[in-house]
Amino acid sequence: MPRMLAAGNWKMNGLNSSLGEFLAILEANTTSEAEILICPPVTLLAAMAELSRDFPVTIGAQDCHANASGAHTGDLSAEMLADAGAKYVIVGHSERRADHDETDEVVRAKAEATWRAGLTAIVCVGETEAQRDAGQTLDVVATQMNGSIPDSATAENLVVAYEPVWAIGTGRTPTLEEIDQVHDGMRTLLCTRFDTEVGAQVRLLYGGSVKPSNADEIFAIGNVDGGLVGGASLKASDFNAIIAAANG
Repeated sequence: MPRMLAAGNWKMNGLNSSLGEFLAILEANTTSEAEILICPPVTLLAAMAELSRDFPVTIGAQDCHANASGAHTGDLSAEMLADAGAKYVIVGHSERRADHDETDEVVRAKAEATWRAGLTAIVCVGETEAQRDAGQTLDVVATQMNGSIPDSATAENLVVAYEPVWAIGTGRTPTLEEIDQVHDGMRTLLCTRFDTEVGAQVRLLYGGSVKPSNADEIFAIGNVDGGLVGGASLKASDFNAIIAAANG
């Protein structure tokens, strides 16, 4: 079984004053069977990486540029993020796909950049409400995975997060049966496209209104290997409860 991963995506939230919540997460998790990851805004990344040095908490970034360097004002390369202490990079989040018109091709290039820098890519996929209502969920997720995941994926450099767009930040979640169906389809696709052992070991996260009240039942689903948590990761008490669920 892949090791469970409790990943927090702080999105565009967090100032230096937010480090108190982060410290409360560290202090509550001096040991952990599950891997713990927090992806803060880049302004806090180096500070959090330093603070977490002696704790079982890893720090990641929320995006990167595909190039290693160059005339790209305002962008950050994966190498820069690694230099600041990041171990993971989220790529292809639906908010990036929607707000910045990121295509599967762009996401694939960013995943390759993440690997070039020695980091792990968390590739996000998920359908809109209209696509779900049209019965297109499995096709949309498969298309995004095939287009966004490079051919050189391994269980060490890749995590895939299923985040139905209509569930992000809304408080709504798919049924447990719907999550199970999508994650089973994702596992089958990975095992078919890559070596079966690789496909079986790539971690599959569920994201979209994960909270303390539903984490236990979501994490109990067979092919769910943890969660990519948004708003609930900003509050130590909530995220600590989700980490506890990941620890079983």
